[in-house]
Amino acid sequence: MRCLAFLLPLLLLPLVAHAQDEGDTTLTTIESKIDGLERRDGFVPVYWDARIGKVWLEIERFDEEFLYSVALAAGLGSNDVGLDRGQLGGERVVRFERIGPKVLLVQPNLRFRADSESEPERRAVRDAFAESVVWGFDVAAETGDRVLVDATSFVVRDAHGVAQQLKATGQGSFSLDASRSTPYPDVLKAFPDNTELEARLTFTSDEPGPYVRDVAADPNAVTVRVRHSLVRLPDAGYAPRVLDPRSGYFGVAWQDYSNPIGEPLTEQYIARHRLECAGAPDASGRCAAKNPIIYYLDPGTPEPVRSALLDGAGWWATAFEAAGFRDAYRVEMLPDDADPLDVRYNVIQWVHRATRGWSYGSSVIDPRTGEIIKGHVSLGSLRVRQDYLLAEGLLAPYTGDDAAGLRPENDPMLTLALARLRQLSAHEVGHTLGLAHNFAASTYGRASVMDYPAPLATLAADGSVDLSEAYAVGVGPWDVQAVRYGYTPFAPDVEAAGLDTILRENRERGLAYLTDTDARPPGAAAPTAILWDNFGDPVAALDAEMAVRRVALDRFGEAVIREGRPLATLEEALVPLYLRHRYQVEGVAKLVGGVTYSYAARGDGSAPPTPVPADRQRAALDALLATLDPAELRLPDPARTLIPPRPPGYYDDRERFDRRTGPTLDPIAPTEAIATLVLGLLVAPDRAARLVYQHDFDPSLPELDEVLGTAAEAIFAADVSDGYDVELSRTVQTVWVQTLIGLADNSGAAPAVRAQARLHLTMISGRLSRPMSAPETAAHAQWLQAEIQRFLDRDADAAGEPAPLRIPPGSPIGQ
Repeated sequence: MRCLAFLLPLLLLPLVAHAQDEGDTTLTTIESKIDGLERRDGFVPVYWDARIGKVWLEIERFDEEFLYSVALAAGLGSNDVGLDRGQLGGERVVRFERIGPKVLLVQPNLRFRADSESEPERRAVRDAFAESVVWGFDVAAETGDRVLVDATSFVVRDAHGVAQQLKATGQGSFSLDASRSTPYPDVLKAFPDNTELEARLTFTSDEPGPYVRDVAADPNAVTVRVRHSLVRLPDAGYAPRVLDPRSGYFGVAWQDYSNPIGEPLTEQYIARHRLECAGAPDASGRCAAKNPIIYYLDPGTPEPVRSALLDGAGWWATAFEAAGFRDAYRVEMLPDDADPLDVRYNVIQWVHRATRGWSYGSSVIDPRTGEIIKGHVSLGSLRVRQDYLLAEGLLAPYTGDDAAGLRPENDPMLTLALARLRQLSAHEVGHTLGLAHNFAASTYGRASVMDYPAPLATLAADGSVDLSEAYAVGVGPWDVQAVRYGYTPFAPDVEAAGLDTILRENRERGLAYLTDTDARPPGAAAPTAILWDNFGDPVAALDAEMAVRRVALDRFGEAVIREGRPLATLEEALVPLYLRHRYQVEGVAKLVGGVTYSYAARGDGSAPPTPVPADRQRAALDALLATLDPAELRLPDPARTLIPPRPPGYYDDRERFDRRTGPTLDPIAPTEAIATLVLGLLVAPDRAARLVYQHDFDPSLPELDEVLGTAAEAIFAADVSDGYDVELSRTVQTVWVQTLIGLADNSGAAPAVRAQARLHLTMISGRLSRPMSAPETAAHAQWLQAEIQRFLDRDADAAGEPAPLRIPPGSPIGQ
């Protein structure tokens, strides 16, 4: 017992000592903790400890909201993966909260709000929808109300979702390798209104995908840089502007649960820059801008591209003048000491990738109000080379003394490519001003840089291709009206009436507006929402494109490439030339089963949705089927006879036609590709359903049965005798049967559509059972008939069925 009595205090000593340690909450001071480190003062002061590789943040603003955004400072260089240099990764409103020894970075849920004077009402909404804690920091030191936290692990993490994006694009399972990832000391910066933190991150995988292998120095270890920006939110002086769906803007939206019953729950404001008058208007009615909108061009942009981008981006100045401002907008070169990802600069960035890809106009936006804090344009550098290639195919310019190449001052391809760059620069800047696409603008001329214009090619009097008016210059009337809606400085009491006046002017002037959801789907209904076009009448536009294409194909030959280039590279120019009409085909297809409509509001006088007249639908059907005539499908003789297999160093890629002939050019594959496009668009499930239902209500309109029958007659009754033309005709027949099988087997298609497709398959099968004299034609008919019967019998064995050929990309690659 005496021994136990002696040991018990000894056993309790560690517990007492531990309790005393837990009660000791004294922290070292910030000054002693950061002794010897450089303080980078600014919005959130930052310290870099090079000895141990740590990033420290000094926090004193608690419960004060600010903006946190992520971006990719150095990217992968692949369009398909999409991890581009300068890519913005989204922004969120956050705040620091201190809870004992921890500091939490908290994101309130701004999607659901109560704009009410009542705190209990606001709290009821806040507590109903989950907020998020973005990160938790341990307090390492404190002085007064200021604390020091170790932010190293916050910075050195996959905040941009790089591994997830690589996996989503089929590039393998990558993981962040902490041993090869560190803060990036060159970008640990603090400014009065923002703090910039950056990390160099390495992601590893044992089985990287093909796109990573194409671009990474070592595909097993991909290193990028991720930027974190902590940004002071704008002050309360900004006045949000209501988003009207007819205005042409994108914006921000949330649910306001304090709105009166009977009023919309959703609040929507346009995205726009803050632009205010510095004083009273002058005699012209314009005022000087308090803080002009300035865009800065990436100094890494070479000439002559640099001048073209500056010129095109500068076009918007005229629109701001129309909105009532003087000198409110300009474009300059980015200063040498400026950082393109710094939120204080609106930037036009020149981005390099392995293949041509989309350009983007992104913004950092205050999600509370829609105010654009930073506009960030990313322009893909290879687009200009594709435009040059398009012009080479159209003009075949390398003849005589010019066979080796043209001088820049006398180069029509360069002239076209730079004209396109000006338009592209203006287009993407337009997005960062808040504007959405307007794909209806081409129906009333070259009315908007927010449309997608194709290079306008016409036939000159001598029969040659003329590209002198390939692209328009300057912003169009729609652009001016849109900027007026977003930026005109109305007094609060007259703003609603002023905005309504602009929308009324748009209607009266016929300035229609339709955007992506109405233009991009294969079965889209709006005949006015067309990408890459120049005309108001899609059928006339298709006829014009086919005429230009015919002339250019007739002239196709060695003169489309420079002397000394491998003849195999003729195919690079052939592909976009042969497929030149693809976009007009899409436009004409929208007339079949099409509906003309607008984003109408009650009382605005807009016409109701109206089916396209029957005669226009039938003319569109005839125009589409005419593109499948063997005479239009033939490859020019030089393409079939001059293009050899690819030499070493010039390997196949997606920009060429697929082939079933091994290394040699397949003269049939282009026909299969374009026929698949045309016929797939013609009987897209949505379009087919509209044809059924429109005819039910108006028997004068073409029905699906008529469209399928007309197509079958054109496809199977072609009067051809040339061996090549016969094979082209057989190819179109095969594609038609496969298209109908796909439609009949599509579980998402309307039952009436599937039934019609099945019926027409049986009709084609009966047609193919007729006696045929030519052995090849008989064999083809028997094979097609067997394919139809196998589907009708629901034979699951598809062994030996040829895989469909894909069509080479037209629009820029990557999404």
